[in-house]
Amino acid sequence: MLEQQLANGLSLGAVYALYALGFTLIFGVLGVINLAHGAIFMAGAYSAQVVMTTVANSLVLGLVVAFFAAGMLGLIIDVAILKPLRARNAPHLIPMIATIGVAIVLNSAAQGIFGASNRRFPEGALSGESFSLGNVTVTALELGILFLSAALMAVLLIVMRRTQVGRALRAVAESPRAAYLVGVNVEGVFMLTSFIAAALGGIAGVLIGLYSNAIYPLMGQPILHKGIAVIILGGMGDIRGAVIGGIFLGFAEVLSVAYIGSSMRDAVAFGLLFLVLLLRPKGLFGTMNERKA
Repeated sequence: MLEQQLANGLSLGAVYALYALGFTLIFGVLGVINLAHGAIFMAGAYSAQVVMTTVANSLVLGLVVAFFAAGMLGLIIDVAILKPLRARNAPHLIPMIATIGVAIVLNSAAQGIFGASNRRFPEGALSGESFSLGNVTVTALELGILFLSAALMAVLLIVMRRTQVGRALRAVAESPRAAYLVGVNVEGVFMLTSFIAAALGGIAGVLIGLYSNAIYPLMGQPILHKGIAVIILGGMGDIRGAVIGGIFLGFAEVLSVAYIGSSMRDAVAFGLLFLVLLLRPKGLFGTMNERKA
């Protein structure tokens, strides 16, 4: 039924939106398309799976570990790679190429450590209970994904709009030089942005790992492509666009599987993206920057 498919699409789209939030935050503040974000997503899933298997079968513990492990990984990438490139005023293409190299290293390391076969979270990590709401049946996992994603997105939006940290982030996103002149610690903002963006990606990795019941070294590649699609659809660097674009992509995928076939899910989703961009090239909330001679 349509209502059931819409419910499924909403939970999947919420994860896409959460992942894309980190992606668009990095672009909006640092001006970098971080192509290692998919590998960070994978690292968050693996870190949660390892701690839940070896320490305690607690999803809360796994999410906390994924948050900080992925966040620290993002921070290391910023300090070790992106910061030196910023100091040299490297063109935008150079950091993007550097993050491709980081992604390859992380994916290869994961395959060497964990192997290429799928891993799963331990049984009992989440209740298999389901709930009926009229004609719609939702599982505890889907509800948990939806509420956690919505809560994290709401916290980020409140921080960005209502706090001093959020004002500093928006100031740096507008103009790092002007922000520096008014006393903002620009490098500190860059580091904080890298941590938060990577941490959100790590949480999204755990949620997708639970949703698909599979973790593998290259799991970040498909979500990377979808994250790029989402931020382009929503408008480069716009948080509202990331949320709406992620949910749009989730609906498109689920409905295409239900009514066309699973083999066409990506074709339909990216085809719709193409049509939207033909009508609105700047995305839903983006602004077009004119290049002047």
